[in-house]
This record gives sequence, C-alpha cells and structure tokens, in this order.
Amino acid sequence: MSVQERKQRERAERERLIVATARELAEEQGWDAVTTRRLAERIEYSQPVLYSHFRGKREITGAVALQGAAELAAELRRASTEAEAGAGAGASASVEGVRGRVTALARAYLDFAERNPAVYDAMFQLDGGLAFAAEDTPEALKDGFAALLETLRDVAGEGVEPGLFTEVFWASLHGLATLTRARRLPVGDAERRVWLLVSRLAVV
Repeated sequence: MSVQERKQRERAERERLIVATARELAEEQGWDAVTTRRLAERIEYSQPVLYSHFRGKREITGAVALQGAAELAAELRRASTEAEAGAGAGASASVEGVRGRVTALARAYLDFAERNPAVYDAMFQLDGGLAFAAEDTPEALKDGFAALLETLRDVAGEGVEPGLFTEVFWASLHGLATLTRARRLPVGDAERRVWLLVSRLAVV
C-alpha cells in the first residue's frame, strides 16, 4: 500500500468515526448535544482535525442523514423481499401477496423511524445541507426513494403516476412516524393505521 493510499484510508476511517460518534451522541442525548467540541473530546481528536473533514455540525448532520438513507433503503428492500419470499411462488403476484409486500414496507419504514429517532431527524427534520427532489440530490437519498417506488409502483392504480403516488404514500408514513413519536396519536393503534393506509390508499 502506498503512502497516499494509507493516508486516504486513514482519512476515511476518521470520517467514519466522526459520523458514528455524532450519531451515537445524538441518539443518546439529542442533536443539541452534538457539538464539535464534544465530538473532539469523545474521539480524542482536536477540533481542527474535525474541521479538516467537516466544515461544521451541518455537514456532520448531512453525513448521518446519508448513512441513514442507505440503511433505510436496505431495510425497505429486505422487508419487501422477505414478504415476497414468504408469500411463496405465484402467491407474491396475488392481491394478498402484493398487499403483504406493501404492508411489510410500511412496517419497516415506521420501525426504522422508531428505532433511530436522531438519524430520522437528521434525514428529514434538520438542515444537513442536502437537496431533496432536485438534480443535485445525493444518490443515497434518491436510492431511498427508489426503494419505496420499487414496491409501490405496483399499487399506484391505473392512470396514477407511480412517483407521485410514492410521494403521497411516503408523506403518509412520515406523518405517522412523526405524529406517533410526538405522542400526538393514541398509542396502541400502529398496526391498524398501517392496515388502513395499505387497504385504503394502495390499489391492490
């Protein structure tokens, strides 16, 4: 390994540590607790070293958001694939098979938001300097949307643009996630809400 390659690997490892530590601190104490000073103390780097990787908290938040988007996309695809496999050959194309995939997708999304509140905030509530729904939207965010679209395009309904339907379905999931977390919805009805969302909004 050349000196340049070693330096690049060490830099990438430092960046991973910074992002992982920021994420851990945010999940433990909230994003207000994430400062460059506290991060430097936790990982035993100087603040100038942190600033050599990220220009500040905003960029660190954006890096956590991109990591979260990649993880969410993977979980959505896994949930849909497992539901399809569980339906069995031929059954996955049936009404119940399609509904099962959409239901699994919705559950996986809501579970991710519940398990990773700080990451979810970084993705959708905080300013991480990331563009959404634009030409310069990062690939990880585009892939997160694509993971929804891959399953939801089958239930958009005749004459409905699949991307637009996916936006509406996503907005519904986001609303459920944020309202549930804020305790604006009664607890204990999560499964019924998913059932209503899938059975009334998705055309299967």
